[in-house]
Amino acid sequence: MKALILAAGYATRLYPLTENQAKPLLKVGNKTIIEHILEKIKKVDTISQISIITNHRFYPQFVQWGKNYSSPQPIHIIDDGTCTNQDRLGAVGDLHFFLRQEGLDDDLLVIAGDNLFGFSLQEFISFYEKNKKSVVAFHDLKDKNKVKSRYGAGILQGTKVVDFEEKPLDPRSSLASTACYIFTSQDLHLVEQSIQQGQADNPGDLIKYLVCHSTLHGFIFDHYWFDVGSVESLRDAEEVLADEN
Repeated sequence: MKALILAAGYATRLYPLTENQAKPLLKVGNKTIIEHILEKIKKVDTISQISIITNHRFYPQFVQWGKNYSSPQPIHIIDDGTCTNQDRLGAVGDLHFFLRQEGLDDDLLVIAGDNLFGFSLQEFISFYEKNKKSVVAFHDLKDKNKVKSRYGAGILQGTKVVDFEEKPLDPRSSLASTACYIFTSQDLHLVEQSIQQGQADNPGDLIKYLVCHSTLHGFIFDHYWFDVGSVESLRDAEEVLADEN
């Protein structure tokens, strides 16, 4: 299995903090956001390689950061060639860029570079190993109203995802989709197919496509989770992770 961290956004909602600084390289507590993610990945022996895809503008920052960061797995930093928020590829576009460059032969753990979460990736991967089917992590918010208009919502039968709603006004579930996935190598071919057919412009579309064309399971957790997209969510994350080593 390989790992991919999506870190090519421009984080305009966090300006001026991210005007000249890549969001995943912002510090939360004692570590940068991306280091919080990597510390979890490093504990998983089955991951052979870590790739970080960023944009052309912030690529030099990641290269410089990488010179001072130690990991048992090799870290490959990829430049997606974009320079502004207007020409960004988006999460699905960057995944497609990676697949064209790296191939589709390995199972792939995909995590957005602005997601901070409390669950163990070893636990996530062990869940995947039981079914050998693609998996998306869902945070149980315990209240459907907290999902309303904010997050994609998963509808599950057992652990199988049978439907998915993108930011529903009247959600049928309190399970908020996170940007943490494991795709089987077989499903990566479907990912490629959905993108080429123009049926997956965002991660929610991708989940819907896999629900219809393959078998997708949901890993449910209720540990902390922060989708760092605003100053408020950054502050909330700092409060929880301030003392984490």
